[in-house]
Amino acid sequence: MRYFIEFSYNGKNYFGYQIQPKDVSVQEELEKALSTILREEIKTVGAGRTDTGVHAKKMFAHFDTDQVIDDQLCHRLNSFLPADISIKRIFPVKKDFHARFDATFRTYEYYISLEKNPFTQDSAWQHWRRNLNVSKMNEACKILFEYEDFTSFAKLHTDNKTNLCKIYKAEWEQTGTELKFTVSANRFLRNMVRAIVGTMVEVGAGKIRPEDLRKVIENKNRNSAGTSAPAHGLFLVDVGYEF
Repeated sequence: MRYFIEFSYNGKNYFGYQIQPKDVSVQEELEKALSTILREEIKTVGAGRTDTGVHAKKMFAHFDTDQVIDDQLCHRLNSFLPADISIKRIFPVKKDFHARFDATFRTYEYYISLEKNPFTQDSAWQHWRRNLNVSKMNEACKILFEYEDFTSFAKLHTDNKTNLCKIYKAEWEQTGTELKFTVSANRFLRNMVRAIVGTMVEVGAGKIRPEDLRKVIENKNRNSAGTSAPAHGLFLVDVGYEF
């Protein structure tokens, strides 16, 4: 049978979700725990791969086993896993249902602190030295809907077969001294959200105009976009499926 796992994690101590040859990853910890408890080698397939230091409030993965999974597995996994990984639920799906390929959308949030805040050092970009014009940043957001080729925001030298993405939502919200960027799309390229945020911050700081974003995207060159925002401000918050 195939099972889906819904879980969350703090990415501070991990080199991303996907297994790495020499570095600790969330996938490695998850598979180690599952294999130990179920007493068989378990391999998981995640809904995507988050970069080093990126967090996930809602992530999914699937795995196959001939064993019948009971309600206690979730509790046993949480007892076995480190404190920075939390299992929310485990449930059966159709044998051919795929955590990555059957996802219909993914949503990320990026947080920026507009004041020096010791309590969000690991969860928000501390950007308090210069004011940001949120209205201009939201003007730039609207331009993202005009395009589907986001090569300019893609990590260089990856194995992507296409750089086409359909963005459904992109907006900035300010609550007190915190900025939150929410972006949702059918798929994302590696480093894409952080590159967009870094470019949006240049808009907000007055380094480039909102309309300059069109030229950045049309150049299809990573060097045209801004520097990537720090990983620790980024959270995967939702993955959509039609179960």
